[in-house]
Amino acid sequence: MTDTHCPYCALQCAQRLGGEPLAAEPREFPTSAGGMCQKGWTSTEVLRAGDRLTQPLRKVDGGFEEVEWDVALDEIAARVLTLRAESGPDAVAVFGGGGLTNEKAYQLGKFARLALRTRLIDYNGRFCMSSAAAAANRSLGVDRGLPFPLTDLADADVIVLFGSNLADTMPPAVQHLGPTRERGGLVVVDPRRSATARLTEDGKGEHLQVVPGTDLVLVLGLLHIVLAEGLFDADYLAARVDGLDDVRRSVAEWWPERVAATTGVSETQLRQVARLLADASPHRGGRGAFLLTGRGSEQHTDGTDTVTAVINLALCLGLVGAERGGYGAITGQGNGQGGREHGQKADQLPGYRMITDPAAREHVATVWGVDPALIPGPGVPAVELLTSLGQTGGPRALFVHGSNVLVSAPDAQTVRRRVEALDLVVVCDFVPSETAMLADYILPVTQWAEEEGTMTGLEGRVLRRRRAVDPPGGVRSELEVFTALAARLDAPGTWSSDPREVYDELRRASAGGRADYAGISYDRLDAGEALYWPCPTEDHPGTPRLFADAFPTPSGRARLVAVRPCGPDDMVRVEAPVWLVTGRVLQHYQSGAQTRRVAKLDASMPRAHVEIHPLLAERIGIEGTDDISITSTRGSMVAQARISADIRPDTVFVPFHFADEGMVNAVTNAATDPVSGMPEFKVCAVQVRRAAS
Repeated sequence: MTDTHCPYCALQCAQRLGGEPLAAEPREFPTSAGGMCQKGWTSTEVLRAGDRLTQPLRKVDGGFEEVEWDVALDEIAARVLTLRAESGPDAVAVFGGGGLTNEKAYQLGKFARLALRTRLIDYNGRFCMSSAAAAANRSLGVDRGLPFPLTDLADADVIVLFGSNLADTMPPAVQHLGPTRERGGLVVVDPRRSATARLTEDGKGEHLQVVPGTDLVLVLGLLHIVLAEGLFDADYLAARVDGLDDVRRSVAEWWPERVAATTGVSETQLRQVARLLADASPHRGGRGAFLLTGRGSEQHTDGTDTVTAVINLALCLGLVGAERGGYGAITGQGNGQGGREHGQKADQLPGYRMITDPAAREHVATVWGVDPALIPGPGVPAVELLTSLGQTGGPRALFVHGSNVLVSAPDAQTVRRRVEALDLVVVCDFVPSETAMLADYILPVTQWAEEEGTMTGLEGRVLRRRRAVDPPGGVRSELEVFTALAARLDAPGTWSSDPREVYDELRRASAGGRADYAGISYDRLDAGEALYWPCPTEDHPGTPRLFADAFPTPSGRARLVAVRPCGPDDMVRVEAPVWLVTGRVLQHYQSGAQTRRVAKLDASMPRAHVEIHPLLAERIGIEGTDDISITSTRGSMVAQARISADIRPDTVFVPFHFADEGMVNAVTNAATDPVSGMPEFKVCAVQVRRAAS
């Protein structure tokens, strides 16, 4: 039996793998508390997918042929060198993923910058955590999804979930909400009465069913009440926080009546929730409160400002760094935390160092054994990168690792056209995803149960991924791919394909950075220590809770930042009168490339659906499970109706896990947050009709 963690979300439920054929069962672990959702129970099925990739493939005449590894790598390297000679190093771009291990994420950033010599690397975490990261960095000085263990939630009087449906996305995490629910303190902000929102029923809390795109206005209204009614923690603010006067002025215009008219949340509910939070705060003798954001509030053109406003509210209540309470962002992807700390982001180097910082460049270059001048400057965020593919002066080649951009990116049909315009596409994957099928070369790589490494969960705790089974013959790890291509491209520095050696190099590169892993060794993890970064030395206990004494800002104080709503980029209008919101369902994960290959999950949810209110269904002539066509200025999709009073009459919901005619990202908007580069996945204006039969 092998102890490891689930390959899917950032909850990283603890698994035990064994048997013949290999199967997964849950084991005790703090975040998952012995639980596991149906995706975790069936996770080993993907190892046996009928179309599992086991040999390198090369595109020929519109199809694929098997090719030997050395031939594929020689040809890829030769084409990279030719493109680079013709168009410069930025002729090649790299797109990574938040599911890669820390070792692979780190080595991918190094590979892009030293072997490919490109500055153009970004990853799908830009679609996930970028707004929360940007807000936390500017307000608190560091971005760690949850700056406290998830188990702390159970002690709180109040938990507010802004745009998160934990009951479907991370079911075992719901256990941590139980004690607060029993105290009537669960608050869920969502345009839908989701599975999580229904947990507030029967006196367990409040569901704030906001108009899509008005999350920021809602938070400003709550903060207005807290400040206007003197519910804030004046002593905490004076001792630990700057910027109160600016924020007080900025929220003055968002009085409860105006906020209620904008958000659809009643003035009574607004005041009730504001006072509930205040009474839970330590300065008023409460047990504490947690304010948690998810993608529903973050994936907007003002997502960074929305999270900033939530942090402002938490600071004004004296929650951040309190013994019980605080702000946190619920990380989505399996290594969404670690994946953004070690070099996949366009502007970052390992350890959460900024690539424009001369001292950071010097430190990392020393670890890599190169001149700092060899490290390229910052690249561009994901949407800008994808939009530039194949354009004049843009990249002519793309390497894709751990991502299925043809399904997961906004305005996906435009992304398809851009990928099709490239001279070279190389995809590392273990199944033929939609993106892989457009590649010139598909390189088959290991899955989670076939590799060693580390992941960093949603709390900043580093976890061991352990090999439980040998990969099929012909499959290599991405670390081996990076090493082999680096040699062919005459890359400087040293390159290892051994996960422990790569991780130890990561530790040295991260030392002294905001995300400092220097003291977190394989040996300590294998001995069972619970280690959270920052952990600067091997005798350091790690840091499960941040901000208790100070903030990692130049002044040691947090910053309140005044923000203003800008509203959705794509507003409802006569020709597009309905809001579209997107999200996950219980059965599937991300682009569905893995879970749609699991028979039990696919049978339970075989195609996309449109959640639609009975009034809207009646207006457009929908009955039962008729197919619905949804159209925006970017494209159209078709999915089956699911008539439900759980959604607002002005809104439809579609899950984003499906390709082909049910691909909702053919419709979504690629407009981005100006600070974080996050696309506005969560709201756009659409026309909704009964599909032609």
